[in-house]
Amino acid sequence: MLCKDYGRLTAALAASMLLSACGGGGSSGGASSTAAPPSTTPTTTPPAAAAPTVADASRLLEQATFGVTASDLANVQSIGIDAYLAAQLNVAPSQYTGFSYTPHTAPSTCKSDGTPGDAASICARDQYSNFQVQRQFFIHALTGPDQLRQRVAFALSQIFVVSNIEIYEAYGMADYQNMLLKDAFANYRTLLQDVTLSPVMGHYLDMANNAKTNAAAGTEPNENYGREVLQLMSIGVNALNADGSLQLDSSGAPIPTYDQAVVDGFSAIFTGWTYPPLAGATAKWNDPINFDGVMVSVAAQHEPASKLLLDGLTTSANQTPEQDLKTALDDIFNHPNVGPFIGKQLIQHLVTSNPSAAYVARISAVFANNGQGVRGDLGAVVTAILTDPEARGDAPTATDYGHLREPAEFVTAPIRSLGGQSDGVYLESASAAMGQPIYGAPSVFNYYPPSNLLPGTSTLAPEFAIANAATALARANFINTVIVQGGVAADPTVTGSTGTSIPLNSFAATTDPTALVAQFNQTLMHGSLSAQASAIIASAVASQNAATPLAGAQTAAYLILSSGQYQVER
Repeated sequence: MLCKDYGRLTAALAASMLLSACGGGGSSGGASSTAAPPSTTPTTTPPAAAAPTVADASRLLEQATFGVTASDLANVQSIGIDAYLAAQLNVAPSQYTGFSYTPHTAPSTCKSDGTPGDAASICARDQYSNFQVQRQFFIHALTGPDQLRQRVAFALSQIFVVSNIEIYEAYGMADYQNMLLKDAFANYRTLLQDVTLSPVMGHYLDMANNAKTNAAAGTEPNENYGREVLQLMSIGVNALNADGSLQLDSSGAPIPTYDQAVVDGFSAIFTGWTYPPLAGATAKWNDPINFDGVMVSVAAQHEPASKLLLDGLTTSANQTPEQDLKTALDDIFNHPNVGPFIGKQLIQHLVTSNPSAAYVARISAVFANNGQGVRGDLGAVVTAILTDPEARGDAPTATDYGHLREPAEFVTAPIRSLGGQSDGVYLESASAAMGQPIYGAPSVFNYYPPSNLLPGTSTLAPEFAIANAATALARANFINTVIVQGGVAADPTVTGSTGTSIPLNSFAATTDPTALVAQFNQTLMHGSLSAQASAIIASAVASQNAATPLAGAQTAAYLILSSGQYQVER
């Protein structure tokens, strides 16, 4: 279903879109066909896990990295999936560096005058846009050793959304994304507090300088963060069972998790916080915008009355801002919706848009208890997602399994798999053209909602919300640029720019069309390209001029990478 829909959407892409049909049917992917049978001999030592197959190891790396590389594949096959994931949980984050505080209003010497390359315009681009942060995102994605952390942090950035539409200062966005990288495998309760007290989130959703009720002025607490932390970052709007299904009342209607009175209660909780003071200054109400550090409390601006929270919990009156905050965040953290609500979205980002109810329930159980009595262990949740029976195996068979590669992954995966390189400049603009400007979601609702359905079906397909004729052509044009046109030259206005390129010389040595297609199939798709598609591509390769050394390799790579079978990751 996912592949067929993408094929219809992009029919204008001619030959490449002839390859968009998915194969197989039946249930979701299961265990690898090479899994060891149960031992019939009693033993005190558990049998060693069978080494993962090439296909299963490749599929893991597609889910856990920004592109499969030969070295990572060999590593996973050597040490096994569990050991690989355990190691990734302990790799230090690739931090965004080189950024420092800048005042919210740019000085006159740091404003673009429309002249490319002049000092003021470069200053404005590098400090008052997210350009350099976005570049570093792609450099980390292509070269960073902390691949799993980066994938999870990027998923979290689409749940705990801030956008450069409001956060245009580079240092602010860098600080926020560094926080998500740090917390990617931490406890959800830690992440929730760090997001709540981030001055970046405080600015984006109006918690910074959110004052208590002022009857004389006719003002009440701002409810932006109080509403969105419930709706989008923790529990959602309807009560859920542990498997992610809706709880229904006696009339068959969904049961709301909260009402306006609860939103009002949380909005009052989140009063009395302001930006961290600038270096050398004393904290005061309405501190100037500063994204370095965490927000600080000003008790005189905190709502003193008791507040209604979830499921009838009320706070005591006259608590400090810190006391109220702890009560509220603990209340959210312990709500039974958090496990299925957050767990399902992480499954969708990493593995498949349509996990079974049983898959979601298993992940919810790990969120509730990591096996050591700890709730909210994100490292354990991510490990469970990637080692679940529905995630593993050589090839899933359900037609609704998998997900459309989101643009950030689509532009990085071929470069990593084919040994290319990029400074991130072209990748930032290419991803934006496909509907995903990095850290520039159009609203707090992300680039696409997790509940998006393929038209006329009940099949979840979040990324397809930004799939249309324009973005489909942008995907094909990207592949044409990096494969057929030889890439993009260095940008002279960017220090250390290298451009973007993918060498295909090693593939050009294979002159037999069928063997060449098989080589690309194994490198890019762990051998999952259908026989029909392989034959079509081999025929196209055979028709190329043999006197042009790279023509066959370029044709094969272009047709595979622009096909629906590649773009819908399974």
